[in-house]
Amino acid sequence: MLCRKLPDNRVGRSSKLRIEKDVGSEATYQSIINGKGQKVMKFKIRMSHYGFTMTELLVAMGISGIVMAGTYSVYHTHQKSYAAQEQVVAMQQNLRAARYFMEREIRMAGYDPTQSAAAGIVTADENSIRVTLDITEDGDTGDADEDITYSLSDSDGDGDNDLERNGNLIAENIDALNFAYLDESGTVLATPVASLEDIRSVQITLVARTGRRDPGYTNTAAYANQQGTEILPAQNDSFRRRRLTAQLKCRNLGF
Repeated sequence: MLCRKLPDNRVGRSSKLRIEKDVGSEATYQSIINGKGQKVMKFKIRMSHYGFTMTELLVAMGISGIVMAGTYSVYHTHQKSYAAQEQVVAMQQNLRAARYFMEREIRMAGYDPTQSAAAGIVTADENSIRVTLDITEDGDTGDADEDITYSLSDSDGDGDNDLERNGNLIAENIDALNFAYLDESGTVLATPVASLEDIRSVQITLVARTGRRDPGYTNTAAYANQQGTEILPAQNDSFRRRRLTAQLKCRNLGF
């Protein structure tokens, strides 16, 4: 840009200035005009007639597209990972809640401080258990929470099994519930157990799955109880699963 300053005496202190453009064939001029219409300063602006070529634009667009695709790919991967982990966490909480109730009440099976309630394990099956206990210490097992059955059923009608306690849902999406009963020597008793008085401990195995499928994942695992007996064959689906086991010594049995 070239600049040519006009004489100072052509600018008044109170003059109002304005800018005018004069466009030539090869250059553009800008002039500062005072209030009397006199040119105070004139600028010469050289204009470039060159821009971006089509090749340059295509290269820039291609690079931008690659960067955007990479950014989206990273975002999508993290989003899928977060959703999967969220489902797994919910499933594990489900399992812990189920185990908490079952451990507490099955371990207390047979609690009978008055020795007149005939409390104990009433039914010992492979997929369900019924226990009684006299927690009110009134000589019977007819009060609330003194006669308890755990089993699987589709209680909410959504097409999958849920863990129930006396017909009430306590844990959703439970694919397998298995009980193994051991006598005083640790020998596994055949189910359904005929001699209930021989039971001293109970092994529990739960298999839970996520509430939603995980696209791109295939679960080919089979699940077994603590004795190595398969309780859930490979489903070959896209649900993630977890197995939880526990062995409970029924401290009120065998007296």
